[in-house]
Amino acid sequence: MSDTLTPVTVLTGYLGAGKTTLLNRLLSENHGKKYAVVINEFGELGVDNDLVVDSDEEVFEMNNGCICCTVRGDLIRIVGGLMKRAQKFDGIIVETTGLANPAPVAQTFFVDEDVKAKTRLDAIITVVDAKHLLERLNDSPEAADQIAFADVIVLNKLDLVTPEELQAVEDRIRQINRFAAIHKATRADVPADKLLGLNAFDLQRVLASVPDFLEEDSHTHNEHLSSISLSTDKPLDPEKFNLWIGHILQTQGQDLLRTKGILSYKNEDRRFAFQAVHMIADGDFLAPWGADETRVSRLVFIGRDLNRPALRRGFESCAA
Repeated sequence: MSDTLTPVTVLTGYLGAGKTTLLNRLLSENHGKKYAVVINEFGELGVDNDLVVDSDEEVFEMNNGCICCTVRGDLIRIVGGLMKRAQKFDGIIVETTGLANPAPVAQTFFVDEDVKAKTRLDAIITVVDAKHLLERLNDSPEAADQIAFADVIVLNKLDLVTPEELQAVEDRIRQINRFAAIHKATRADVPADKLLGLNAFDLQRVLASVPDFLEEDSHTHNEHLSSISLSTDKPLDPEKFNLWIGHILQTQGQDLLRTKGILSYKNEDRRFAFQAVHMIADGDFLAPWGADETRVSRLVFIGRDLNRPALRRGFESCAA
């Protein structure tokens, strides 16, 4: 991805997890950079309350629970306005307070051409409350969605749990998302360089960061949410892959929270990074494969009710 694009960090997490504390830390830390902040809270959008309620109602019905169009429209306008200002920012932080699911915000950076031309989604950070997470996962599927979407997880409020409780929470997080980096914190005290400017959503090193993730498929028992990783050392045919993945996203997109991968195409020396949020996909060529590097295509699905054998067969059928 081009260095001229402004990186955007999406900050999500359940009410009370510590998002605002983390945001204040990031803004006050002495890193010498300038960040624009967008608080994506309905009460602070400056939209007439009646209008929000009406559109909220419709959108909930249309998008399977995702608060979508209202938020996306506002976010496109805000980000577009920020990009036109003379003052340049080192990055934009979007705090999704009041939004259970980060998908609509993430999708904004795929669907709007103006936003896409000037910004790139750097990472989705989810803040979780170590004390209450297990309870939240039992009574709220949205809490699992937030973890599944995350590139980085801040496991906060360590001072409120015993080492045994912490281990149980970490194990549960890993059931839902085996691939996100986890940073433990007491009062959201994670250095900015561990959270900002990571290029995590662009996948240059996401899959390589967990060397053993291909050893087995990981399943969870939370609302049928699972993560499945596939790999093949045969070069892929880009047309076959695009047809197959397009069909998967079209037919199963509502249940696919995140899809991401590094692909090796036939007759192509560069890696291809593929990523999708629900039905909306994007991709870009990255640096070339190393001369002595084994070219392995890896693809990860995180979603509900995934059919591992069917996905594996489909992926392998994309071989050139």
